[in-house]
Amino acid sequence: MVAAAAALTYFGVRNLTVGAAGEAFANARRLARLEDFLGVAWEQGLQDALLGHHALVTLFNWIYIWGHWPVIVVAAVVLYRARPGRYLLLRNAMFLSGAIGFLFFALLPVAPPRLVDPALIDTVTQQSSSYRALQPPGLTNQFAAFPSLHFGWNLLVGIAVWGATRSVPLRVLSVLGPAAMAAAVVVTANHYVLDLAGGAAVVLVALLVVRRGQGNRRG
Repeated sequence: MVAAAAALTYFGVRNLTVGAAGEAFANARRLARLEDFLGVAWEQGLQDALLGHHALVTLFNWIYIWGHWPVIVVAAVVLYRARPGRYLLLRNAMFLSGAIGFLFFALLPVAPPRLVDPALIDTVTQQSSSYRALQPPGLTNQFAAFPSLHFGWNLLVGIAVWGATRSVPLRVLSVLGPAAMAAAVVVTANHYVLDLAGGAAVVLVALLVVRRGQGNRRG
């Protein structure tokens, strides 16, 4: 029931933002100007450094495609079986951060850099059909770049896994996984650097709220 409600909410928000292309592109340009002001407009430089290396392009495409939903599902199943408390923390924080993200998507649509800047290349679409199979264009919101839940939810998984184990290899993966996704969403031109900051802020706020809620219930 919870998953069905979340899916219905997503499609409702998607319908609200359909036709908001002008606003989404204008917001993306404002975000790009803010990045220039802050000195973090790294998208073009990072992608230019990558494009000459086909193996690296393929690697980051794979990370972007296979390092998101498959990782989330596997981590959720393992945590559900081994550490139910951590599973509930991850699940509830994902739902809450998703609800916050939906508000941004509806009220502040932002186009991804691959659609805004002609100098940037959509490496995922050009070199792979896997992502479009996992998430067909008809079921995705093209103007939901800010905040980046693609990165944010991977960050949540990393935090949940870190807290669930003392295994050094698993803790290393819990750090490297979100870091690799952060690089992948930028170099594939799917998100601005500030989208990542927004995604991290949203999921950390959600995590704090959920943890306090769990603490109050225990009390």
